Amino acid sequence: MGTVSPRSRPVLGLTSLPRSVQVLVAGGGPVGLAAAVELGRRGVSCLVIEPREEVSHARPRCKTVNVRTMEHLRRWGIADRFRAAAPLPVSWSKDVVFCTSLAGYELSRFTGVFGLALDGDRFPETGQQAPQYVLEELLRDVVTELPGCALATGLRVTAVEQDQDAVRVTVQDRAGGQASVEAEYLLGCDGPRSTVRDQIGAHYVGEFALRPNFGMVFHAPGLWPQVRHGPAVQFWIVNDRAPALMGPMDRNGTWWIIALGVPPELGRRTAVSLIEGAAGVPVDARILSDDPWTARMQLVDRLRSGRVFLAGDAAHLNPPFGGHGLNTGIGDAVDLGWKLAAVLAGWGGEQLLASYEAERRPVQDRVIREASENMKTLSTDLAAASLEDDTEAGRQARRAADRRIQRDKAAEFHALDLVLDLSYDPSPLLVPAPHSAPHPGPQPAPHPGPQPGARLGARLPHVWLGPGRSVYDSLGPGMTLLVLDAPAGSWQPLVQAASKADVPLDVLDLRPRDLRQRYGAGLLLVRPDQHVAWSADALPADPAAIIDRIRGARYDAPNPSLCDLDTQRKGATRDDPGPDPDPR
Repeated sequence: MGTVSPRSRPVLGLTSLPRSVQVLVAGGGPVGLAAAVELGRRGVSCLVIEPREEVSHARPRCKTVNVRTMEHLRRWGIADRFRAAAPLPVSWSKDVVFCTSLAGYELSRFTGVFGLALDGDRFPETGQQAPQYVLEELLRDVVTELPGCALATGLRVTAVEQDQDAVRVTVQDRAGGQASVEAEYLLGCDGPRSTVRDQIGAHYVGEFALRPNFGMVFHAPGLWPQVRHGPAVQFWIVNDRAPALMGPMDRNGTWWIIALGVPPELGRRTAVSLIEGAAGVPVDARILSDDPWTARMQLVDRLRSGRVFLAGDAAHLNPPFGGHGLNTGIGDAVDLGWKLAAVLAGWGGEQLLASYEAERRPVQDRVIREASENMKTLSTDLAAASLEDDTEAGRQARRAADRRIQRDKAAEFHALDLVLDLSYDPSPLLVPAPHSAPHPGPQPAPHPGPQPGARLGARLPHVWLGPGRSVYDSLGPGMTLLVLDAPAGSWQPLVQAASKADVPLDVLDLRPRDLRQRYGAGLLLVRPDQHVAWSADALPADPAAIIDRIRGARYDAPNPSLCDLDTQRKGATRDDPGPDPDPR
């Protein structure tokens, strides 16, 4: 499988690098490329430095692009391009199956997993199952299509220096040649072994799992006829021979498998036996690649140093169970991207950048905790005597396994509360309601399901405005004021305050649509990332204060509890040994 020939896209080399750029992104994986897309679409000149000349297909890693990431792809105008490139359409399956083997007994089933089924008005885009390399190839294309953006491959960042005015980055090619690029800001999106993280003296805090895992991609065109359970996006194999999870990469016989608790030496020595143990039948399999990994639950001690920021795997690592790793990194890129663009355009205050850590760190920590909880029950923990027996004892064992699986694993596959209902409250950029009490800090996860009204700091609840027309499609690229129930023209002082501060503000008048009850207020101010920054039934006496707050010109220090995270209490891990994690 390996790598594929690069597409005909313009790519820079060492001698053609610009001497200066507004933002340099170290790392051209999906997170770094997403940051460049967010920046480039807002007119920011951006250079992405990536060591790999070609996108590797050997380690597909992420296979779940969740609903929220798909909403960002829709906003960027590339959701349909991504779906067209995905090997498996959404119609392929919306199920996860637990079974004793592909040819054995079915134990339990979840349907409508990972947001693959539409849920009324709740979101405009379903999730999409696709290997990470599909998204990465597309984002490479999009970056090179954007004016002012460039991709340089075969190069790596080796040194970083900064002062109050700029960041100077040393870039090196494989032959040892070097060049220097000056940027106003640097984004470290260069993965678990991040050079940028090391250069700014940041360190992972957290733990490693104790159990190794062995991933493989293999080709077995004769396997599908042996599958007893119909199409699924994942099969969890529960037996003593080869506890694993696996699934199709495409409809042409390419599969991925993760053999749980298997160290690298054993995995390579018994690769075909592991596949046959999971399949339950002999398999003519050709191993295309292997990928040993150990889950990590780690978060950096800080996301920023001056003009340098960390995002994605360079900033946080979580177990892959639930498919949150890459998607959390895309969320980092979006949050940081619009804020950097606002500062570079002149309307964002310096405190806008300070809010990146205040907003994203609690999200990253919660994802680590949720993924760690998902890891507590794996196939290795579900195996039991008699599961494969065609006896009454076997039937009872399978019924007991079904009950346990439905109890312990439902949250992993139906996690839209984690994907869609996360709120940035508390955040220094939000405008609290008058006379509201101070926020006590990060709160426990909300109850599953959509929350009523438009909550401060949360993603704007979705509605359809017409056939195929999402409310998100009508939001402006900057701030958007939704008018739901207010006297004509009463919102003009806010528009004038935004204009005076050079804040881009669109007005979306939805009064004829009777959405006041849906959103819980007459006026809503929505940020470029579709999160609600302010809501009320009327403007306050000083609308300029609202504009200054959301653009980072007025700022309250984050609650100290933002830094009191579970992962920090486990002790710092300063080195970065061990294989990369495999976030699905």
